[in-house]
Amino acid sequence: MSCGCKTSGDSAHSCGPKKTANGCENVNTCGNSYKLSVFDWLSNINNPAPNRCDFVEVRFKNDRKSFYKNINNIPLHIGSVVTVESSPGHDVGVVSLTGELVKIQMKKKKASEESALKIYRQANQKDLEVWQEVRKKEESVKIEARKIAHRLGLEMKITDVEYQGDASKVTFYYTADSRVDFRQLIKDYAGAFRTKIDMKQIGFRQEAAKVGGIGSCGRELCCSTWLTDFRSVNTNVARYQQLSINPQKLAGQCGKLKCCLNYELDSYLDALSHFPSSSTTLDTEKGRAFCIKIDVFKKKMWFAYVENSIAWYDFDIDLVKKLISKNKRGEKTLPLEELKQTDIPAVSIDLIQENSVDRFEKKNRGNNKNRNQNRPNNNNQNSQNQGQNKNNKPNNNRPERQDRAEKSERSERPQKQPKQQQNPNANSNNQQPRQQKPQQPKAQLEKVETAPGSDAEKKPNPNKKKFKKKFPPKKDNNA
Repeated sequence: MSCGCKTSGDSAHSCGPKKTANGCENVNTCGNSYKLSVFDWLSNINNPAPNRCDFVEVRFKNDRKSFYKNINNIPLHIGSVVTVESSPGHDVGVVSLTGELVKIQMKKKKASEESALKIYRQANQKDLEVWQEVRKKEESVKIEARKIAHRLGLEMKITDVEYQGDASKVTFYYTADSRVDFRQLIKDYAGAFRTKIDMKQIGFRQEAAKVGGIGSCGRELCCSTWLTDFRSVNTNVARYQQLSINPQKLAGQCGKLKCCLNYELDSYLDALSHFPSSSTTLDTEKGRAFCIKIDVFKKKMWFAYVENSIAWYDFDIDLVKKLISKNKRGEKTLPLEELKQTDIPAVSIDLIQENSVDRFEKKNRGNNKNRNQNRPNNNNQNSQNQGQNKNNKPNNNRPERQDRAEKSERSERPQKQPKQQQNPNANSNNQQPRQQKPQQPKAQLEKVETAPGSDAEKKPNPNKKKFKKKFPPKKDNNA
């Protein structure tokens, strides 16, 4: 059964295991999301008047709604299933709106309080069973009705079928471009369905409202959700908004012009009231110029010469008004080339970097730069520490890869130094035997040659890597 919450046209919906005609217990929190539903913004406001509203809005299949009078003062709220007066018999519907807001809706839709039908009772179990049974038959009846109309050769389309709550009447909604002869059709329908037949013609926009769908904007159709009054839309609306007259883009699901073209029409008309006429011409020293294009948002107009319409020149509307007033005085303006002002592009500062694709990568790049800047300092500190350890004791740590590469280059190209420039104190400094050459700072990376006859030169270093030498060292006869 229907409860009035979290559905969009499904009257067989139930939001809980508890099936009663009182409606949904949580309907005040979850809301009513039927087609053309109305939000009750007065639900939490106490009525100051002692007399409460006796009218309620009852919803039937799809977008059909009507106002009924609660003559028996039955406690009703949104989602209650009620049995209402109909002709003939009775009908079953769901309460969609109660309270003082119903009077506002009745005034908006120009519904008469005197001609309003009455509510009999809350629907009992028998009413609900008959109502749900006939609702299940509607789809098969619609297909059969389309076959009968096609067999008779009638140019019409059966859009929707709706049974009355007591199954005493069935209503066929159809669309047609011209008048249709129903004399034979109603006879065939009455013989096939064994009930009273009612035919109602609707427009193409009403058809889209009943069927529903998704528009080009990606949202549900306005006519099937909230729009109730269909205003006429013509091609002048598209021209005012500077839109190309393309039927495929301007037409909606119903095949007519989109209703949303009227939404911003007033804003465009207000903005265009400050513009000169689009048929404005300018008399310049080079010739006559006419208007080609208008930009409503930038408040600019494009002009081109009559003899040469390829080159366009854009001007602000304030400047165009001055040029027009100058022409009215009988004076010719300067050529369009001289009137054209260079546009200074506005420099926008993106503080939060929303438009930057690599806004998350800049932070990592900054961290990498800081790491690279800190690396030489660490190397210098390590080299200084190793240089201090050189005077105390030999360093047995393995040299770094970068130092070994530099050593290999020096070994490939040895520097020949004369004996007079050699340090005479080399013997005293290098008398202590060493197993591995200690690491030296980068600023002091100079080859220290040992004196002839020292033990360090005779004893080979087992950890030293052998490289191929292009130039063998000169033999020392004193060794």
